[in-house]
Amino acid sequence: MRVRVATTALGITAALLAVPACSTDTTGSKHQTPSSHTGKPADAVQKPAALSSAALESRLLDPRDLGSGYLPKPERPAQHDDVTVIGCPTLSELGGDAATGGTLAFPHKAKADFTYGGSSSEISEELYSDSAKKLSDGIDRIFDAMTGCPTYQVVAGGTPVDVTSQKLPAPHAGGDEQWSQLLTFIAGGRSTVVKQTAIRDGNLLLVVSGSPALVDRHLDKALDKATATS
Repeated sequence: MRVRVATTALGITAALLAVPACSTDTTGSKHQTPSSHTGKPADAVQKPAALSSAALESRLLDPRDLGSGYLPKPERPAQHDDVTVIGCPTLSELGGDAATGGTLAFPHKAKADFTYGGSSSEISEELYSDSAKKLSDGIDRIFDAMTGCPTYQVVAGGTPVDVTSQKLPAPHAGGDEQWSQLLTFIAGGRSTVVKQTAIRDGNLLLVVSGSPALVDRHLDKALDKATATS
C-alpha cells in the first residue's frame, strides 16, 4: 500500500492528540514550566463559561485571512483504523485505541485544514473551549506524553510510522500558557516534519499544526482572531 506521507503525518498527529484530554492525572504532580510549556497556572485566572462550537467556528482562520495560495482541505471520511503505539508506554497508557477521532475530547470544538500552493504543505487549526483547568491539564498531559519519548512508532491501519519528537521553546505569542513541539514522521521511506504549537488563553485553547514555516507565519494571526472579543 502506498503511503501519502504528508497526509499520514498530519493524520497521525491529530490521532495522537485524540486521546482522552480530560483524564485525571492520579500522580498528583505537575511539570514546572518545561521548555515547551510556559505560562500562568490554569487556576490563577478563571474566565467566563465555555464558548460554543458555533462561536469557535467563527473564530477560525479562513482563506481570506491566510492569503493567496491557500485552499481548504476536503474533509476526509472518518477513519476507524486500530492505532497502536510502540516504544512509548506513557503515550500508550493514554489510550492508543481511542486515538482515532482526530480531535481532542473537549465538548466544544472547531477545526479547519488548508493546503498551500498546490504542494504537500499543510496547516491545521483547532479551537477548543472548556474550563481553564481542564484545558490546561488535558493538553499538558498529552504534550508531555508525546515529547517524553524521543522516538516511538505508531501503527495505524497496519501502516507503521516512525516518530521522533522534540520539545521546542514556547512561543512568545501571548495567552496564558503555551506548548510547542517538533515531530518527524517517517513512512514508506519518506519523512515529513510537523510543528505543533498550542496556546491557552483563558477558556480557549488554540492548536496550530503543520509545516513549520506555515505555523510560524500564521500563529499570531490565528491567536488574534481566536481571542478577539468584537
